[in-house]
Amino acid sequence: MSFEGPRKLTDPKTMRAMAHPIRLALLEELIHAGTLTATEAGERVGESPANASFHLRQLAKYGFVEEAEGGTGRKRPWKLRHLGMSFTDVHEDPETATAARTLDRVLRDRYFARARQAFEDRQSLPEEWRAVTGMNQMGLYLTPDELKAIDEEIVELLFKRYADRRTPSDEHPEGAERVEILTLAYRL
Repeated sequence: MSFEGPRKLTDPKTMRAMAHPIRLALLEELIHAGTLTATEAGERVGESPANASFHLRQLAKYGFVEEAEGGTGRKRPWKLRHLGMSFTDVHEDPETATAARTLDRVLRDRYFARARQAFEDRQSLPEEWRAVTGMNQMGLYLTPDELKAIDEEIVELLFKRYADRRTPSDEHPEGAERVEILTLAYRL
């Protein structure tokens, strides 16, 4: 499955459109499924087909999804155009900076809630997964340039080794499960 590269968001209207939990959930489900009709997507995210359809059309309006081949009307499937997005809140325009901070907060809340639940449920995992999941913490004295270099190296390493593992595939090794890796960096 090929995608356009990660989408760089710079428009405040697009950022505000993406700061909707249902739209983010729909994007995640499309990563797993490849294509979904509004009915299928709604079932996966706990929404009505009409509401899922509305949000899929909004995602299409902002260029995140598009209609896939093989259907018409209510049976038309949708697919992703981009795998991932990037944005920053460093903007001279206050409206853009505010929209970016809002999107960042919505994403952060989503990721942290998922991480909290995963750590709560960790004891029910097989021993082999409990042994390799968890977290690391390290305090360092770094310059902004050094911190940026570390972040870029981590992302480069993950893409170099596992770029083809971002979507489901029969090509993955036996036993491969979807994991989420969050890297956090903040000044104390």
